[in-house]
Amino acid sequence: MMRQQRVSRVAASALAFSLSCGLVHSAAIPPAASPVPGDQPADEVGFERLFPQDGVPAGWSVRRWDDVSKAADAQTVWTVRDGVLHGSEPRGTWLMSDREYGDFVLRFEFKLGARGNSGCALRAPMKGDPAFDGLELQMADRRYTEDMKDSEQTGGIYRAIAPRVQVYKPTEWNDYDITLQGSRLRVVLNGQVIHDVDLAQETQVALRHDGSASPLLKDRPRRGHIGFQELSREGGQVQIRNARIKLLP
Repeated sequence: MMRQQRVSRVAASALAFSLSCGLVHSAAIPPAASPVPGDQPADEVGFERLFPQDGVPAGWSVRRWDDVSKAADAQTVWTVRDGVLHGSEPRGTWLMSDREYGDFVLRFEFKLGARGNSGCALRAPMKGDPAFDGLELQMADRRYTEDMKDSEQTGGIYRAIAPRVQVYKPTEWNDYDITLQGSRLRVVLNGQVIHDVDLAQETQVALRHDGSASPLLKDRPRRGHIGFQELSREGGQVQIRNARIKLLP
């Protein structure tokens, strides 16, 4: 027994010396635990990734830009590569969710080429033009065309409400944080609030592309589809990453 105790003490001393000198193989020391889905910032809890896999997005369909009741040409494809959603080629489409949403928080980053033109559809019906029959939060700047109105540039509720301030970064990734709850719309672009409005009070007349009046913002749907538009020219397709959504009670 005494001999065993001496051997144990010698072994313990050898192990302590090895640890102090870094001689023990790393396998002997458990690695730090990898973050689990629950280990995330408090303001990210409850979000669902919209494009979790590379390839053609599941749960979405490609529709014509001027009437989403009509499917785009079969060869027109949006795709996710390395976690980034790329707009269609040729141009002139919406990527629309199959699912409808009512009250939610939607967050994503986006980047445009030199003549990029895109938009985010909110609460849009699956018919007509989301810009006028639902809501479209614009993504474009005057590199696309010089005669853009403020409400037609990034941050504008298309042809209806201009952003409070223009903080879009044309050659960089930009960050949208959109909250829709009842008639309340709040939009943060690159950390700055650009909209905080009660849609029920908004009576602006937004003209469609044919010059006819669209429904007033106060009368637009409180539930519908979300989507992303591709109207870029000269290879400036929109890129979307880290798109995620959280439903609100």
